Amino acid sequence: MSLISRLNAERPDFEEALTRLLAWDDARAEDVAEVVRDIVRQVRTRGDAALLEYTNRFDRREVSDPAALEVRGFAQALEQVPPAVRSALTAAADRITEYHKRQKLESWRYQDADGTVLGQQISPLDRVGVYVPGGKAAYPSSVLMNVIPAKVAGVGEVIMVVPAPAGEISPIVLAAAAVAGVDRVFSIGGAQAVAALAYGTATVPAVDKITGPGNSYVAAAKALVFGKVGIDMIAGPSEILVICDGTTSPDWLAMDLFSQAEHDEEAQSILLCPDAAQLDRVEASIARLLPGMERADIIGKALARRGALIKVRDLEQAAAIANRIAPEHLELAVEHPESLAAAIRHAGAIFMGRHTPEALGDYCAGPNHVLPTAGTARFSSPLGVYDFQKRSSLIGCSPQGASRLAPVASTLARGEGLTAHARSAEFRLGGD
Repeated sequence: MSLISRLNAERPDFEEALTRLLAWDDARAEDVAEVVRDIVRQVRTRGDAALLEYTNRFDRREVSDPAALEVRGFAQALEQVPPAVRSALTAAADRITEYHKRQKLESWRYQDADGTVLGQQISPLDRVGVYVPGGKAAYPSSVLMNVIPAKVAGVGEVIMVVPAPAGEISPIVLAAAAVAGVDRVFSIGGAQAVAALAYGTATVPAVDKITGPGNSYVAAAKALVFGKVGIDMIAGPSEILVICDGTTSPDWLAMDLFSQAEHDEEAQSILLCPDAAQLDRVEASIARLLPGMERADIIGKALARRGALIKVRDLEQAAAIANRIAPEHLELAVEHPESLAAAIRHAGAIFMGRHTPEALGDYCAGPNHVLPTAGTARFSSPLGVYDFQKRSSLIGCSPQGASRLAPVASTLARGEGLTAHARSAEFRLGGD
């Protein structure tokens, strides 16, 4: 039995096969949504009492005082992690900060000849909630990638929530919170944490926007509270698409495919190459390297379910297929990545050249690793500073400007049958 599917883009049934490969449907979605609706409703109406109930039940804890859910003195975790880890966190944070500073939007305005002022005022959000997973693994990188853009944007207060199974939180996650500049940390997770951030309780303050990854319950809760608060996105399983030209080490390519497949069984890893012999070599590398991987079972299932090695006619066809897929992560493991990158319209992040594995982007390259999945890169972008800033239009009419605009507004308003609008504009005719 093959460890990974083989497809050929020149076959007449390729589009159908690709559609099947890309299809992802969470069969548990309806059941999860029903559970989440009840959790959100309970936290919204019962506040801390419901939050304690769900936290104790799902995280195997015995907390009686909601104040105990707040993690005090989390900055001390910086002294609990090894110096090498502390240095790595600081180095990554510096790079992420430097990159995101370039994204900050600035206010602007201009003036018409008659003195009317028009423009746009940029303001940061007041308070943001960042969800950090904490069940199966520790994710300090998620802390850095979500918190630093908010801080660069000037967000007044960043609240972090992270589940604490059996009351334990990884020190490296708390150390990352300290490095990134988190203001308050609460040891809560799941749909109940999202609900608390959205609606607020006596203990947990309500926020304006919630960002950060989570399981299907967290994703469903974010979708449910959207509108009450902003959210970053509803993320699906992790994805990587690699385009190679036949000269990159097959072991490197296999490990790059593994890097996303190890996230979970529904992750997707796809390789496109015009060289059939290279695909054979990569498949052999997969078979040889997989047994030695710590998460071999997860990787194997992900590759078998949703992975593929695809033979393409040439790199031009590979770029067209990449745009069709609109992947979360796109590696261009080719001799001339810049020219190929110019043909890419839809991708969350583009990793250019054979020495740029996706893993560097996950941790320390600088750009954000919170990226659109499941083809949504067709219309959405990576998380960035702009997600934590608001734009307000500025309109300031001079007397002459009001006289010039009022007839236009009045005519259009009367055309819509809104006479109060029309008369409001007409009152400004003639200036003062």
